[in-house]
Amino acid sequence: MPHITVPPLVPAPRTGQLADLVFQQAAEHPQRVVLGRKTAGRWQEVTAAAFRDEVLALAKGLLAQGVAPGDRVALLSRNRYEWTLFDFALWCVGAQSVPLYSDSPAEQVYWTLQDAEVTACVVEHEDHAMTVGSLIGRLPRLARLWQLDAGAVRELTAAGAGVPDAEVHRRRAAVRPWTPATVVYTPGTTGRPKGCVLTHANFMAATDNIVQGYSPVFGRPGRPAATLLLLPLPHILGRTVQVAALRGGVRLGHLQLPPGDRLFSELRAFGPTFLCTVPYLFERVFQATRRDFERGGRAALFDRAVEVAVRYAQAREEQSFGTGPGPGPALRIQRRRFDRSVYATVRRQLGGRLRHAICGGAPLERRLGLFFAAAGITVIEGYGLTETAAAATANPPARPRFGTVGPPVPGTAVRIAEDGEVWLRGEQVFTGYLDDPRATGAALGDGWLATGDLGALDENGYLTIAGRKSELLTTSGGARTLPTALEDRVRAHPLVDRCMVVGNGRPYLAALITLDHQAVEHWLAMRGRSLPGTADLVRDTELEAEIRQAVVMANTQFPGAEPIRTFRILTGRFTERHGLLTPTMKLRRKAVEKAYATEVETLYRRSGS
Repeated sequence: MPHITVPPLVPAPRTGQLADLVFQQAAEHPQRVVLGRKTAGRWQEVTAAAFRDEVLALAKGLLAQGVAPGDRVALLSRNRYEWTLFDFALWCVGAQSVPLYSDSPAEQVYWTLQDAEVTACVVEHEDHAMTVGSLIGRLPRLARLWQLDAGAVRELTAAGAGVPDAEVHRRRAAVRPWTPATVVYTPGTTGRPKGCVLTHANFMAATDNIVQGYSPVFGRPGRPAATLLLLPLPHILGRTVQVAALRGGVRLGHLQLPPGDRLFSELRAFGPTFLCTVPYLFERVFQATRRDFERGGRAALFDRAVEVAVRYAQAREEQSFGTGPGPGPALRIQRRRFDRSVYATVRRQLGGRLRHAICGGAPLERRLGLFFAAAGITVIEGYGLTETAAAATANPPARPRFGTVGPPVPGTAVRIAEDGEVWLRGEQVFTGYLDDPRATGAALGDGWLATGDLGALDENGYLTIAGRKSELLTTSGGARTLPTALEDRVRAHPLVDRCMVVGNGRPYLAALITLDHQAVEHWLAMRGRSLPGTADLVRDTELEAEIRQAVVMANTQFPGAEPIRTFRILTGRFTERHGLLTPTMKLRRKAVEKAYATEVETLYRRSGS
């Protein structure tokens, strides 16, 4: 079996817990700015000493309200400063946080609270409070409910005023590295979510090795780093970045992701040096920038800049792996010429200070990664699961290989099983699924985590992920296909928002395709046409020809694979709100196929199959 192990840069912790860092930083660097807090529309600096005082006061309030070691407390909120405050306060008293996505449906909230035997819940606003309140009769263990927008922090701080500081420190000292810190539920793309029990040691091993191994991202002396949390904190990657930022001395801000152009104004206001996000952001930035250039009659300039960027970054990549001499003088001059006119525009869109981005959750198109690298922003693709406290592999900032998810991060081993499944081992791997020994035993065999993903290691130890074993499609003729690569190629077309390939047990592959309506509106305007009604739009012959070209191009990229034979443009979109996407934009395939069962049948009736 192909196998690679990268030794740790930081040894596994034998003492201490996550909340200790809050007090250590305040003692050593009390005036260091560790967080940004948005108040009345403006960013306010929070020092290490101020954060420690707030964490301590909140922890005292939790003790006063009866939160005990081992209790599980749910957090149902969008990203905000108070989330991090509660996380560390709960860890101070030995409790475990259970994160929930802010738009989780009531039944999902019920399942999580019931399965985790939650005793208290922190919610953001009145709607959340009403959702949880409607479930209390079915949750006999749930005894307390606090609402952030109704002054929960102020209420708890006041309640804990009489609790001695020493009591918090006593509880904190009783927590060991192997004590559970949180129960994080899997996205549930293929079934009911499972609760992953992650310890303090899991987070410390993961984050400390990442901070040490990826120091250009997390800052250097004289070059402090800052990051704005875009991923929701219930997502394991967002949560790990929260911990890594505080452990690495990175200024951390929280953003409740705004729609449209407001995101870019928020980035400019905060000034992150790195972001942690999903590929969707970079796809949209690229496409929006090209539309702006096209409106100004400069589409050809932008396209030439893209070609130069891709060739430049590819030459740099070949040089780093010893397979090429690097960019020649002419290419370097061309790259400098386009820097001010095109690449600087992209950097300004993303705040002006951004130099790195950690990207996960889905594959980033190689060409897009090369473009951003030449534009001055290195997108570091990585791979991990909830079960591994996020990243298990990641591209090194100085030596990325775009299109892969990189080598193992320090302290991690990767093995490819005989059937192509990726196995992982390391101190960051979880202890098991909550109260589910059967699922735990199936996932953790002989000390290795069987991920359920198919992949391969190249000659340099860089991992490429092909897709989920559970997503493998087998046509009635026996052809086996992982649909992800085909879908990603179709999605590379600027008019396409989502693509899902179907065909399991069918005679051939077909695709359901949704449109990016903003891109379509621009496309029509550039042709002097107005936007028709949705029903007419998806029957538009010129638009259908564009999408057909995207499908044909995708098929030609994989000449030996089963092609997409036909497709259907849908009037609707796959959204999280309708249960068709996970919060990190992954397809819920069974839900999509069920929701569009009629359209799928039509795809096969057309051929008489």
